[in-house]
Amino acid sequence: MGGPGDKPRRARNGRNLLGQGFSSLLLTQSLGAANDNILKQVLIFMVTEGLWKDALGTGGQSIIALCLTLPFVLLSGYAGQLNDRISKQRVAVWMKIAEIPIVAIAGIGLWMGQLYITLIAFIFMSIQSTVFSPAKYGMIPELVKSTELSRANGMINMLTNIAIIVGTMIAGPVSDRFFPTKPHGGAGFPERVHWLPFAVMVAFAIAGVMAVMFLPKLKSQNEKLRFDPNPFSTYWHAIREMSHGPILLVAVSWSYFYLIGMMSILLVPEYKGVLNIEFTQASYLLGVLAVSIGVGSALAGLLSGDHIEPRLVPVGAIGLTIFMALLGLVPPNYQNVAFFLGGAGISAGLYLVPLQALLQELSPDDARGRYLGAANAMSSIFMSVGAGITWLSRSQFGLSPNRSFLVCAVFSALSAIVMFWRLRVMTQRFRAAGAETVVVEEETGEPRP
Repeated sequence: MGGPGDKPRRARNGRNLLGQGFSSLLLTQSLGAANDNILKQVLIFMVTEGLWKDALGTGGQSIIALCLTLPFVLLSGYAGQLNDRISKQRVAVWMKIAEIPIVAIAGIGLWMGQLYITLIAFIFMSIQSTVFSPAKYGMIPELVKSTELSRANGMINMLTNIAIIVGTMIAGPVSDRFFPTKPHGGAGFPERVHWLPFAVMVAFAIAGVMAVMFLPKLKSQNEKLRFDPNPFSTYWHAIREMSHGPILLVAVSWSYFYLIGMMSILLVPEYKGVLNIEFTQASYLLGVLAVSIGVGSALAGLLSGDHIEPRLVPVGAIGLTIFMALLGLVPPNYQNVAFFLGGAGISAGLYLVPLQALLQELSPDDARGRYLGAANAMSSIFMSVGAGITWLSRSQFGLSPNRSFLVCAVFSALSAIVMFWRLRVMTQRFRAAGAETVVVEEETGEPRP
């Protein structure tokens, strides 16, 4: 398995951000992200304040988070190998087709009021996401030119977060109609609509299958790859290769964000109790966080231009520290919570996009799936740690949801310190790696440095 500098890198084909291939990926990813969040948020709402309140204990949403992250830890090695050996387009099609029966079972579990049926379906949804993740991010360099990577990642992050907004904002009203907890307009509790989550999720899954069919056929990057049945040895080999250059630091920094992100996603729904609001209003707070991450991602893409800008990473980490601290220190009301979440989201976009683009650009073509699989496993480990910290802060130390954001601020501050310390080295190494890249001009076919 080669390292980033082992062979010349060539510019991708003439496809651009407005081409059918990347547009199809954007729509496919957006529909999937919306559906993931509908299921996840309805499940979290039902466990924290709804149908299954206290069924998993205080902070029980952390168990749901582990159901999301553990498949990534255990199976990302297989997913990375699969995406290197088989066309990423084929993997994407298979995974989107599999989404239909998975969400149908989840909807049936909700319809029947069976928590564990719904949880099992949610685990399978996480497995589907584990396999799809290296495909969707790994095919970006195959669909756009190297000079468009920052903008492409900014665009896909922006639209993914818009999709998350759609998913979370749908999840609130769906939860309120599926399991009403307050009278409707002073006229008593509205009648429950048991089938609503099922219908909504299946409709999104079918739309996702229709979108993925427009992806262009892509060739396998390493069809002779020998399958390793031990996923952890795949991680070890990938991480060892990544350690020869700056990409390991990039992957760890990218993964570290998900510790803070997981804590935030688990804490925000609990503002339903803190602010005495409905599921719908709580979902709007999640929507604010998602749209602001999208805005920050688009801003990072614009500021980066035709290159990748690592200096945005510590700026984002500082912003996260400030806004997480404000969430923990300022007495909460709906307006200031929404404002602080918005600032944190913009900072998160500035942090994530350069790291995501670096991961794709520095990964060799024939090992990109395994590199991204290893990075996904690392991010999932960090997410699991974040879920564990949230559970400890809520159930063992008795911190309120807003005070728990102070823990997020501490981790953000540590990230800012490390990134300032390592930024010069990372930037120098990236420029050195870029100096070895050979780009083929589309018009002439002649190489230039």
